[in-house]
Amino acid sequence: MSILLTATDAAGAGSMVPMILMYVVIFGAFFYFALYRPQKKEQKKMSSMLSTLEIGDCILTNSGFYGIVIDITDDTVIVEFGNNKNCRIPMQKSAIAQVEKADTETK
Repeated sequence: MSILLTATDAAGAGSMVPMILMYVVIFGAFFYFALYRPQKKEQKKMSSMLSTLEIGDCILTNSGFYGIVIDITDDTVIVEFGNNKNCRIPMQKSAIAQVEKADTETK
């Protein structure tokens, strides 16, 4: 009798493998569409925004300061804050949260 019980237990465990694989695929797809894909879209949007950055653009930093871009290098920008022309601060491009083009401000 115990031989029959172990045979049915083994058959039940064999039918669990496709069910577990199905759950792994479902959770994997959920994490891809809920977490990974939106993050990649945001990174592409941010890199395209920073690649179109030009001298004279108005920017908003991650800390909440508005400034005007004075100079651009590979990974840093020099930003002028406020009306004081002596307040020029070098910062990383990654610290820029938003860019407003100079053309839109003059219209």
